[in-house]
Amino acid sequence: MDGAVKFVPKKKPLLPRIKKYAGFYILFIPVLAFLIVFHYLPMFGVYYAFTKYNIISDPKWVGLANFERLFRMPNFWSAFGNTLELSVLKLLLSTGLAVFISLLLNEMVSTKAKKLSQTIIYLPHFMSWVVTASVFQLILSPTTAGLVNQTLIRMGLIDQGIYFLGSSQWWKFSYYIINLWHDTGWGTIIFMATLTGIDPGIYEAASIDGAGRWKKMWYITMPALANTIITVLILNLAKIMNLFESVFVLQNDAVMDVSQVLQTYVYYQTFNSGGIPDYGYTTAIGLFRSIVGMGLMLVCNYASKKVRGRGIM
Repeated sequence: MDGAVKFVPKKKPLLPRIKKYAGFYILFIPVLAFLIVFHYLPMFGVYYAFTKYNIISDPKWVGLANFERLFRMPNFWSAFGNTLELSVLKLLLSTGLAVFISLLLNEMVSTKAKKLSQTIIYLPHFMSWVVTASVFQLILSPTTAGLVNQTLIRMGLIDQGIYFLGSSQWWKFSYYIINLWHDTGWGTIIFMATLTGIDPGIYEAASIDGAGRWKKMWYITMPALANTIITVLILNLAKIMNLFESVFVLQNDAVMDVSQVLQTYVYYQTFNSGGIPDYGYTTAIGLFRSIVGMGLMLVCNYASKKVRGRGIM
């Protein structure tokens, strides 16, 4: 009835509600303190991006001078381009390989063999990047200890060892291979979870209609994975400006032109500048990186709304 009075439940006063859930509020206090100390208080440090500050003297306001200097530096633009190239290609390669491996694992009949294969593929992810870099420095070494070079020499493909991690020509290729070995297995977890959720009855119905393994994969499995693949790409695209550890442990002076990224550029400008570091300038670099990252996040949020019907923030 149009004239009926709608019943609106009366909210309890705030204080009794706080007392009722006091335990939950107490548990939340450490999390709140962590967010304030490590996420919100550092935001006031943005002020130093507009100053000349080197610890010895007090910060001196210089306006946009740090950004003007930043945009004139050719090394900065080289690092910016390397960041985008390494991050985007690594994301595409690792996602594509993770999907491929997930499809192979999904086709395995033996449950024990599937679990064993999954475990072997996941294990590299739990190895620290420092250990990973040390292992591959040895494997890719141009000396007689280098497994890859010795194998290529014995096959007659090369005459002498190649310094893969010390050559501008080979460093990026080596970086992608190492990252695929380290991270791809972990990425398959998401896709395997999606494949597990597909109704087996759909495959049975396809078999009755005469569909083979390849047609099932193309018309059933891939469409089921499509939304997950897009979601993974969107979520990871927002983090491409945070590239540091995997690059830092693998780079050296001989390959700085192809391996320098924004995070390592800030590190070397701060700690290896050969003099008193200008924290105002390095803070400006960090602020620029954050602005670009925020822009990517907004683009990804818009894309997520179009694809999934809801944003990522």
